[in-house]
Amino acid sequence: MQIDLRGRSEMGDYMVIASGRSTRQVAAIAEHLTDKLKQEYGVLSKTEGKETGDWVLIDTGDVIVHVFRPEVREFYQLEKMWAPSGAAADSFR
Repeated sequence: MQIDLRGRSEMGDYMVIASGRSTRQVAAIAEHLTDKLKQEYGVLSKTEGKETGDWVLIDTGDVIVHVFRPEVREFYQLEKMWAPSGAAADSFR
């Protein structure tokens, strides 16, 4: 799910929320994404949570990426907190 944060938050312009099926997959998605951003676009990213693999935060500056295990994503429900009012979060999954 992609959420436009422009004009709503100082932390970035966009938020991307994604899921992996397991801790290993979440960590692998995060690692692949940070490697690709660095190699193809020269973007250095800060990451948090890759060691545990439940929820990895990738901060690229303008874009904040959250990669969750499904249970953790459901618990925190960032879509409900950040999606524009009236948007159905389930339609983005």
